[in-house]
Amino acid sequence: QVQLAESGGGLVQAGGSLRISCAASRSIFTMAIMGWYRQAPGKQRELVASIAQFGSTNYADSVKGRFTISRDNAKNTVYLQMNSLKPEDTAVYYCNRIPRAVNWGQGTQVTVSS
Repeated sequence: QVQLAESGGGLVQAGGSLRISCAASRSIFTMAIMGWYRQAPGKQRELVASIAQFGSTNYADSVKGRFTISRDNAKNTVYLQMNSLKPEDTAVYYCNRIPRAVNWGQGTQVTVSS
């Protein structure tokens, strides 16, 4: 049974775009604030974007203006559209509920080549 399942990562050149998805169990997703996190090698996991149930969003300064978070409440899915990607965006990306995080999924690897 799916709790959190991230997908859509890959290898992209700097300046390119990628959209990643996170499918969540309904019990986690409903009425929850959902967040996208990332963890680069040797670094702590950081929150990059969040979205409330009816669409209000927040972004880390490092991605503001380049990344867009969205959600489809009918599909219990949250998305992260990433544009103008930089090598420093390379990381494993995860989603989770905010607060009361549940067990982390496997994440999806995003690699940006220079």
